[in-house]
Amino acid sequence: MKEVTIGNLTVGGGKGLFLLAGPCVIEDPERTLMIGRRAKEICQRVGIPYIFKASFDKANRSSYSSFRGPGLEEGLRILAHIKQELQVPIVSDIHSIEQIEPAAEVIDLLQIPAFLCRQTDLVYGAAKTGKAVNVKKGQFMAPKDMENVLHKMQETGNENLMLTERGFSFGYNNLVVDMRSFPIMRRFDYPVIFDATHSVQLPGGAGTSSSGQREFVPNLARAAVASGVDGLFMEVHDNPEEALSDGPNMVYLDDLESLLTDLVAIDKIVKGE
Repeated sequence: MKEVTIGNLTVGGGKGLFLLAGPCVIEDPERTLMIGRRAKEICQRVGIPYIFKASFDKANRSSYSSFRGPGLEEGLRILAHIKQELQVPIVSDIHSIEQIEPAAEVIDLLQIPAFLCRQTDLVYGAAKTGKAVNVKKGQFMAPKDMENVLHKMQETGNENLMLTERGFSFGYNNLVVDMRSFPIMRRFDYPVIFDATHSVQLPGGAGTSSSGQREFVPNLARAAVASGVDGLFMEVHDNPEEALSDGPNMVYLDDLESLLTDLVAIDKIVKGE
C-alpha cells in the first residue's frame, strides 16, 4: 500500500486511520473555522491525523436556488485563512479545469466529485499539478473500473492518489454501500477512503434538495473500518439542522469523538496493532 503526502502529513501505507472532516460547504467564515478547530482537537485526543474539508462551491445541487457557497475566489481566501489558523492540510472539491490552477495554490488535496470521476481532463489536470488527488467513485461506477481513473492520473507521474467510496445508486433517491468495494479498490495499491456521510444521503429525496439518514453513519463507518479502509471522510457540523447544505446526513460534532474512538479501536484490531 502506497503512502500519500498531503501537505505536511503522510498517510496510507497500511498505517492507522486518518480523517477528512468539516462542513459540507463554507458557510459563515468564523463558524466554519470553529468547526475545523473542534474537529482538529477531537482528532488530537483520539490520536489520528486530521485534514480540514469544506467546499468553496457546490456545483451539483438539486435546485438552482440551493446554496452553493462563496465561490472560487472568496472561498479560497477563506480556506487559506483556515489553513493558516489550524495548521492542517485542506481538501476541497474542484469542478472544472479552470478551477484547477487557482485551487492548487491553496488546497493540499484536490478532490474530484463522484459525478465527475470519468472526466479525463479534470482528473488528469488535477494530478498534473503534483498535489495529492482524491477521486470519489461515481455512484454509477463499479469499483474495479476506478483503476482506469487511476491510470489517467498516473500518466502525469503523480503517485499521491486516493480513491473514495460513497455508495452506489440503488433505485430512486437511495444509495447503498457494497463492502466489497474496499478490498477491490485497495488492490490497486492506493489508499481508500470511506465517505460515511454522503453514503447515507438520499439524493433529491426532499424534492428540491437531498435528504439523508445520519442515524446509519456509525453502522456503515464501523463496517467500512472492519473491511480495512485507510481513511474516513465525514461532513460534520455543530448543528446540522442549521447547515446550508447536506444537513440531514452530517454528523453532530458532539457525537464525533465517541464514534472515532470506536473506529480507531476497530482499526487496530483489523491491522493487528
